[in-house]
Amino acid sequence: MTTFETYLETRNGTVLDDDLVVVLRNIAEATREISDKLRTSSLDGLTGATEITNVQGEAQKPLDILSNEIMLEACRRSPSVSFAVSEELDSEVAIHGDGKYAVIFDPLDGSSNLDVNVTVGTIFSVIRASTSGEILKNGRGQLIAGYAAYGPQTTLVLTVGKGVQIFTLNADGVYLMTSADAKIVPEAKEFAINAARRSSWDDAVASYIEEAIDTGHNMRWVGSMVADTHRIFNRGGVFLYPADRNKPASGGRLRLLYEANPIGLLVEAAGGAAIIGTSTILDIEPTSLHQRVPVIFGSKNEVDKISAAYRERIVEAAAAE
Repeated sequence: MTTFETYLETRNGTVLDDDLVVVLRNIAEATREISDKLRTSSLDGLTGATEITNVQGEAQKPLDILSNEIMLEACRRSPSVSFAVSEELDSEVAIHGDGKYAVIFDPLDGSSNLDVNVTVGTIFSVIRASTSGEILKNGRGQLIAGYAAYGPQTTLVLTVGKGVQIFTLNADGVYLMTSADAKIVPEAKEFAINAARRSSWDDAVASYIEEAIDTGHNMRWVGSMVADTHRIFNRGGVFLYPADRNKPASGGRLRLLYEANPIGLLVEAAGGAAIIGTSTILDIEPTSLHQRVPVIFGSKNEVDKISAAYRERIVEAAAAE
């Protein structure tokens, strides 16, 4: 099997220059360290929550804080990194004054699941940004996007400009390539949505879910974006976290820069689709570091059905005026 290090050394058909190789190597090392910390967290007293809240207003867990510091240290070890942007921090952090790449990450996605031993993950992307003013760019500007899923296995899923590669961490702490060109099947009778929020769904989502149930689709919902994404990479289907129509000002639940954009790039690179209504996620221009958006992604044919439902609602609304 191809090791992650061998993959970095070849870099054929990718955007990786020598500086980006160092960045990606250090990010991979950070995910290995986080995986180790998670494995012994209950033994090391790292479970539960702290009294600290992050910029999102969410109570931080000890492993949120630790994972964030591990990712920041990976950035510090990378001379070409200019800034780091994290879910856990109010604003961007300056790393190296002469750096040219910003690393954007959610250090521990799904951490509310930690105490019940459910799969969590790290989501990340790398963009070109020498100044803080260059950080807010749409998802097409991502050079690297990926996530690490920490479950029964630790897997690293990434795209660097040519398809999607999946690596699995072995017992010796070495990432081995287990898929050289991962693809999301175009359709599958499975959807992931929080059905408890049904009363807040817009009509397009509600109609799709109703039809999906009527045609024998199964529902899956982990409550960890990385876990739900990894299932879609393996089995197909669609993930939906729509906006709350009762709270339109909120914009959505998931964050554009370090959740929706990296996952969106991965999904598109694997042949899937990722949308916000009738727009693709990767074309949305961000307005703030922690901007929230509704998110729908997965098997292309399923996502296309939902996009068509949104277009139908727009036509109906225009006709009613």
